[in-house]
Amino acid sequence: MTDHFIIFCDESAEKGEFYSHFYGGALVRAGDRQAIEEEIAAKKAALNLNGEIKWTKITENYADKYVEFVEFFFELVKAGRIKVRIMFRQNLNVRPAFEEDLVENEYFVLYYQFLKHAFGLRHWKGESNNARVSVYIDDPPQGADKFDAFRKYIASLSQFPVFRDARIVIPFEEIAKINSKQHGILQAVDIVLGAMNSRLNELHTKPVPPKRRRGKRARAKERVYAKIKDKIWEIYPNFNVGASTGRANGPTDAWDHPYRHWCFVSAGSVIDRAKGKNKKKKRK
Repeated sequence: MTDHFIIFCDESAEKGEFYSHFYGGALVRAGDRQAIEEEIAAKKAALNLNGEIKWTKITENYADKYVEFVEFFFELVKAGRIKVRIMFRQNLNVRPAFEEDLVENEYFVLYYQFLKHAFGLRHWKGESNNARVSVYIDDPPQGADKFDAFRKYIASLSQFPVFRDARIVIPFEEIAKINSKQHGILQAVDIVLGAMNSRLNELHTKPVPPKRRRGKRARAKERVYAKIKDKIWEIYPNFNVGASTGRANGPTDAWDHPYRHWCFVSAGSVIDRAKGKNKKKKRK
């Protein structure tokens, strides 16, 4: 007997002013996937949200519909039917010089770290013989050869000692490209991921020069973000969305929690305060 999980993955904003390299994922049990997708599709239809929903498509006319969809999605999260993880880098954490050699493969390396750590897979404690994990990635930019190399890289996690001990298997053939237009779960991840990037990089919180006031779209996005933040605070009161989620109960929280953030910091990084928000504000 084998447990089977599916992780839907997305990434956004290679380089932001304050935070960069946003990666997001949703983990569901394979046996629950169809029902969840059907419920999401039904909710979208009830809200008249036709086609693909995305953070970038939020407008004043649709803000209330997106707010209601967010409320619905986080109920799925709070019920434990979906686990959501968001990873990002804070720019003031400057990577070691040797990591610059990895820039060409940065997309691969960060996905590897995200899948290796963010969901706490090593802490799965099912009664099955093992847990099989399928990984579906939204429209990766690499060609077939590079993506196959990436698949081998991710599948190699199955041989990572703690994964092997935990009986976690990520088959090469179950790492696949998908199109978010066909997957409501991934569309929901896009909204949360986009909201975090927009808030942490202050994309919807301030007017775009030379304008002195925010536009209608920015104010609409603020309302949707506010609902997302409120739903996160229902799980973690007063949580700082720009920080990593704590582990009050120990490392197993990485698996047990329904929702988590991870501010990824490379080993050996140094802090450059000049890249932080406060320093940048003083310069203006």
